[in-house]
Amino acid sequence: MAETKRDYYEVLGVDKSVNDDELKKAYRKLAKKYHPDANPDNKAEAEKKFKEVNEAYEVLSDPQKRKMYDQFGHSGPNGYESGFNGFSGFDGFSSGFGGFGGQGFDVDFGDIFSSIFGGGRTSQRRSNGPQRGNDLKVSVSITFKEAAFGVRKQIKVTRKEQCSTCNGTGARPGTSAETCKACNGTGQIKTVRNTILGSMQSIRPCDNCAGTGKVISNPCSTCRGTGFEKKTRTVTINIPQGIDNGNVIKVAGEGEPGTRGGQPGDLYISVSVAQDPVFSRKGDNLYENVHISFAKATLGGKVSVPTLEGFEDYDLPSGTQSGTVFTLRNKGIKNLNGKTAGNLNFTVIVDIPKRLNDEQRRLIERLAEISGEPVNTGKKKGFFEF
Repeated sequence: MAETKRDYYEVLGVDKSVNDDELKKAYRKLAKKYHPDANPDNKAEAEKKFKEVNEAYEVLSDPQKRKMYDQFGHSGPNGYESGFNGFSGFDGFSSGFGGFGGQGFDVDFGDIFSSIFGGGRTSQRRSNGPQRGNDLKVSVSITFKEAAFGVRKQIKVTRKEQCSTCNGTGARPGTSAETCKACNGTGQIKTVRNTILGSMQSIRPCDNCAGTGKVISNPCSTCRGTGFEKKTRTVTINIPQGIDNGNVIKVAGEGEPGTRGGQPGDLYISVSVAQDPVFSRKGDNLYENVHISFAKATLGGKVSVPTLEGFEDYDLPSGTQSGTVFTLRNKGIKNLNGKTAGNLNFTVIVDIPKRLNDEQRRLIERLAEISGEPVNTGKKKGFFEF
C-alpha cells in the first residue's frame, strides 16, 4: 500500500498564504534541522525528513507548480500520483530529482545548499577574469613647515609594470600563449562525485595553468612568463597643507597594474613629519615657549612672538607671571580643508639673571628695601655683626 503523502504546507509548517521570503526561511530552518550530517545517530529518519522537506519546497517555490498543487493536490491535474514525482524516485539522491513533469536533474551541492550555507557557484569568481592590481605603500619625510604649508614632492616607487620585451604576454617574442587543454581555457576544474546526498560538484582553479586558462610553452626571458618586470618610477605628489605626522595620502591608480584588463591598484603614501625646534603641535594648534626678562614681566610691554609666517608683536600686561599662557588666534596650522586654522599658544618663561652688575644689584636691593623684603645683599658681616 502506497504511503499517503503529507500536505506540502504542513511539511514546511506554513499556511497557504505564505510569501516567498517566509517560505524560504521555513525551508532553510527545516533543511538544517534534518540534514543527514546533522543527525549522525539517526541518518535514515533524517534523510527521509530531509527528502520530504526538499520535495515540498521544490514544488511550492515554483509559481506554476504551486498553482497546480493548490488546485489538484498530490493527485495532479489528470488524476495520477506521479504528477509531483519531484522526489518519488528518491534513492539516496543518486537517481536525481524528477521535477513536476518527471524531468530528472543532478543535484549540485552548491545549488541546493547555497541558500542554507551562503555558498554556491554564483558566489565564485572566475580566476581567469580581470584581476585588480596590488596596492603599494611608501613613506616620505617632510619638514614641519612643509607640513604646515603643503609641498610638492617627487618620490621613487618600485613596482611591477608590463614587460617591455613581451608587452605583457609572458611569451617569448614571436610566440604566444596557448589555451590550456586541462580546463579548455576556463581556468577551472569541475569535479563531480556521487554521495548519499546526490551528485556533488566542486570547482577549483586549474593546476595546469594556475587558473589563467592559458599555458606558455616558451616564456619570455625577461619576465620569465609573468608578463611583468620590476621598474622604479618617479611619481610627483602634492602634499596638502595641514598634513600631520602619520597621515596617509592615497594616489589612485599608481599601484601595480591589473591583469587581464583589471584596474590598477592604488599608491598609499605614509607621511613622516620632522620635529620643529620652536613649535610643537596638537591637532591644528601650535605651542611654544617665549622667554622674557624680569623687567618685562614686571612692567609689561611688547614681546616678539615667533609664528609660522614670521614674528608678531604682543603686548604683555604688567605683572605677568612665569608660566602664563597667551593665545594668538588663527595663527596655528590651517586645517586640511583649508577653511579654518588652529591657534598659537605661547607660554611665558621669565628669565632670572644669574649675574648682576653693581648698578643692577643696587637697584634691586633698593626695590627689596622699599618692599620690606629681606634679601641677601652679598656683603659679608663683620666680626661683631649678628
